[in-house]
Amino acid sequence: MSRSAKKDTLLQVAERLFYEHGFRGVGLKQIISEANIATMTLYNHFSSKDNLVEEVLKQREERYWSYLDSHVEMDSDSPFILAVEAHGLWLKEQSYKGDMFLRAIEDYAGTDNEIENIARGHKFKLLKYFQQLAQRKGKKNGRDLANQFTLLLEGTTSMTTLIGAEKATEHSTAMARTLLVQHTL
Repeated sequence: MSRSAKKDTLLQVAERLFYEHGFRGVGLKQIISEANIATMTLYNHFSSKDNLVEEVLKQREERYWSYLDSHVEMDSDSPFILAVEAHGLWLKEQSYKGDMFLRAIEDYAGTDNEIENIARGHKFKLLKYFQQLAQRKGKKNGRDLANQFTLLLEGTTSMTTLIGAEKATEHSTAMARTLLVQHTL
């Protein structure tokens, strides 16, 4: 296996284990064992567990934005609705047990480290995404609309663990339509 293939395997295994068991519930020995690599291979790629967590979060965020961008046509008539639906599909396919970024914020809160910064940055990027979308679409009170849509997606994420991604997305899509009507009055 090539050096980059080993790193990819490490990241995939670490992400799966962190997602299933939490950041604090998984040790490096378990990751090394399940990735079937040598201890030195892990340390050749990552200086510490925190560094591995950082890279896992960065990779997951990159995949999330790529996924969202591939589903949302910015020039369409309904990019806000498409964003809500795409987020719901992501939850169904990739995030059915909760939000890895919120878990990172919870696990690393107040430690002033890069992990918390990456996770919080992801949330701020979501807010900025909707601010830019509102501006691009000429929406009045774009900042309020962006806050509301960010809250809507965060609520959808939370409710997925209770009622499932499909139901949560169904409700959030209906709410999104209501929000858009309110912002055109």
